[in-house]
Amino acid sequence: MLKEDVNVVFDQDPAARTYFEVILTYSGLHAIWAHRLAHAFYRKKFFFLARIISQISRFLTGIEIHPGAKIGQRFFIDHGMGVVIGETCEIGDNVTIFQGVTLGGTGKERGKRHPTLKDNVLVATGAKVLGSITIGESSKVGAGSVVLHDVPSHSTVVGIPGRVVVQNGERVRNDLDHHKLPDPVSEILKEMEREINKLRKEVNELKGVNTNDDQHL
Repeated sequence: MLKEDVNVVFDQDPAARTYFEVILTYSGLHAIWAHRLAHAFYRKKFFFLARIISQISRFLTGIEIHPGAKIGQRFFIDHGMGVVIGETCEIGDNVTIFQGVTLGGTGKERGKRHPTLKDNVLVATGAKVLGSITIGESSKVGAGSVVLHDVPSHSTVVGIPGRVVVQNGERVRNDLDHHKLPDPVSEILKEMEREINKLRKEVNELKGVNTNDDQHL
């Protein structure tokens, strides 16, 4: 398994040159190896020792993987700084994640509260996958996306909140513009303007009624 962890670096990263370089300098690889050791202690219920190992790894690599997380073979973390993987995460084989990715929970739930990533999933830079959801086999999560619901297999999801835009090679929607995200402040100001216009109209109508009454007198 350790050799597979090294070989996947050469498969995924064209910058990798020699085994010596990869083994000594790739923090993602170091984090995975530390996790395998911590997870072994965690399964034997040496929880404190497992957490100590994971925290040392976090300090040295900038990657936080809870020792309870289940990770398959050929897992690759590219660069990796800021990656967070929660306790009940389940990650399949041939999964790739990039720096800044969070596989986290959404609250203080008990039991399964972190995501499941099936085989061949890719999660791009800065994406947040939150809650007890499943990212289907061979799916991709776009950079900066926030995913809160299950994603079908062979899909691409982007945006905040994440939406499926490609499934089984076909586009699901064509009107997604990343530069046209909703502005909550602008929406509130528009609502206030509508209310003011409504009140102004009512005041003008009342003035009109009073003027008519004066004329009758």
